[in-house]
Amino acid sequence: MDRDVYERMNELEAHHWWFVARRDMIETLIQRRANLPVEARILEAGCGSGGNLALLQRFGSVDGFEFDETARADAIKKSNLDVVFGALPDDVPFDGQAYDLIGLFDVLEHVEPDVASLRALSERLRPGGKLLVTVPAFPFLWSNHDEAHHHYRRYTRASLAAVAAQAGLKVTYSSYFNTLLFPLAITARAIKKLTGSDAPDDSMPPKWLNGMMRRIFGAEKFVLGRIPLPIGLSLGAVLEKA
Repeated sequence: MDRDVYERMNELEAHHWWFVARRDMIETLIQRRANLPVEARILEAGCGSGGNLALLQRFGSVDGFEFDETARADAIKKSNLDVVFGALPDDVPFDGQAYDLIGLFDVLEHVEPDVASLRALSERLRPGGKLLVTVPAFPFLWSNHDEAHHHYRRYTRASLAAVAAQAGLKVTYSSYFNTLLFPLAITARAIKKLTGSDAPDDSMPPKWLNGMMRRIFGAEKFVLGRIPLPIGLSLGAVLEKA
């Protein structure tokens, strides 16, 4: 990602509605679909500036790796964990370790060899372990946001399942999310295209709007993990070895 994107992420991920509500979605999927043991071992692959590590630590002992040096330093400060260098698919650390859960949160779209990346992570799973993936959804939603974040692709449930299958993994649950705000996002992106605006999508809104957006997005946790939602800006999936 561009340096300014990392910097915005580090500044905003504690309070911005999207980051906060996405953590709600991740927590819900872990609780309902991961079936973790009491003393779970967890790995976050591509942990960025560390905004998800505290959440993961509620469920067990956590390791993390990150490619970007500055983001890695921020993650260490936030978590007090020894976040190490790593890169997908060929430089995954913690050789010989096995995990009950591996989190890959909005990372896979940044990596050109997505099949090889999933396969490399699957080698770190314990028997019965789960790989929890979130990615941006629907290629037709491609925008300047994807360009700025250096995305290679956006996924559908079918395309993510196909990539997982090629990596020797099966989908035990998948669902779109950020569904309730989908119409608003479609409208906002259409306006940006018409006006030629290149304002970042991840800037901090006014406090009242930030709270409202968080509550709307966060309300989806009551159904996520129980039934699949039919459409949304993001896609979440739980994978395990086939």
